[in-house]
Amino acid sequence: MNTLDTFLFGLYPYICLTVFLLGSLLRFDRDQYTWKSDSSQLLKVGQLKLGSNLFHIGVLFLFFGHFFGMLTPHFAYEHFIDAGTKQKLAMIAGGVAGVFAFIGVTVLLHRRLSEPRIRATSKTSDIVLLAVFWLQLALGLASLPLSAQHLDGSVMLLLAEWAQRIVTFRMGAAEMLAGVSWVFKLHMFLGMSLFLIFPFTRLVHVWSGFGTAAYLIRPYQVVRARRLNVPAGHNLPRRPGAGV
Repeated sequence: MNTLDTFLFGLYPYICLTVFLLGSLLRFDRDQYTWKSDSSQLLKVGQLKLGSNLFHIGVLFLFFGHFFGMLTPHFAYEHFIDAGTKQKLAMIAGGVAGVFAFIGVTVLLHRRLSEPRIRATSKTSDIVLLAVFWLQLALGLASLPLSAQHLDGSVMLLLAEWAQRIVTFRMGAAEMLAGVSWVFKLHMFLGMSLFLIFPFTRLVHVWSGFGTAAYLIRPYQVVRARRLNVPAGHNLPRRPGAGV
């Protein structure tokens, strides 16, 4: 392992996670009026519905698939499914979700660059964010043929071990990636970088999306009509010329 690999896959993940958590907290505390998705739906619906739905469905599936797939220890599922079968399922399900998300982000990026009104109201971060997602999804799809070359799940186990060592603060995480293809490494680097830029973009609205789960346990709100809180007859419309 060279110094760059050690930094990118041993130290950089902690930098990204620190900025992700502290940056999100500070933005919520200091700039709550900027905490929004900045939707351009009012300017033009058109391609937004198709692109947004495909992108969000695909990305959410990929996020949770990567989260549970990489952070679940091998011993937790090895008695039910072997590593090779798990990898094949991940390739099929992830490939379908990746295609959905890639088509969606392509539509959204084309819409934002080709529509004059949307382009004029777009921030630089909006375009950069979509471009990063486009490249990240393209790399993810490009990794499928490489994964097909080792269907025994050996590389998948190395990537999972790297992620588990990072989140549990164990030494030697970067060494797990010594023989991994640069396609996987670049894909992982961009994935971590998305967490780094998260607090400075519209991505902060993702927190609000997860926050809606609180509505499931929130007490019911009691709403009373205003007319029930005034004396009888006082809520009726007055006749013209009636006394005060």
